[in-house]
Amino acid sequence: MKPRFKELYEKEIGPALDKKYGYKNKHERPQITKIVLNMGVGEATQDRKFMENAVNDLAQIAGQKPVVTKARQSNASFKIRDGQAIGTKVTLRRDRMYEFLDRLITIALPRVRDFRGVNGRSFDGRGNYALGITEHIIFPEIEYDKVDKIRGLDIVICTSAKTDAEAKELLRGFKMPFRN
Repeated sequence: MKPRFKELYEKEIGPALDKKYGYKNKHERPQITKIVLNMGVGEATQDRKFMENAVNDLAQIAGQKPVVTKARQSNASFKIRDGQAIGTKVTLRRDRMYEFLDRLITIALPRVRDFRGVNGRSFDGRGNYALGITEHIIFPEIEYDKVDKIRGLDIVICTSAKTDAEAKELLRGFKMPFRN
């Protein structure tokens, strides 16, 4: 069964983008290529249990096993040695990506306290959108009672759009709640 947001893109968002920007071929139109979730775990320098818990939480949120990221070089001010585990990330593509985007927009973001929308200027100039979440407990997969520490989470939505305006229009089609 196709994810709901994939069908929405194929039936409504894609043709609307064709009409607005004058694409003649469906391969010209921008689409979401991948979503990268990243969680920095600075406390892992003191205790490895923090890293295990962060990996488990991110695996529950993403629905697939994350990769542990390691420091490339030592930094004495951060008390980090070369090769030490300092974070975890996961890249979502195809159906899992659409399912995650659906959960993010319809379930998780509305659960944020005092939510007024996401920043509409967080594009990188090449059509990719970055979003920071301060509490990972907004996702329904995370059981609040079993969380050892509330962590932040970075979400990067990569698109094939050439400009930020096209990418913003694509995300607007998915009902991304941009401010103003």
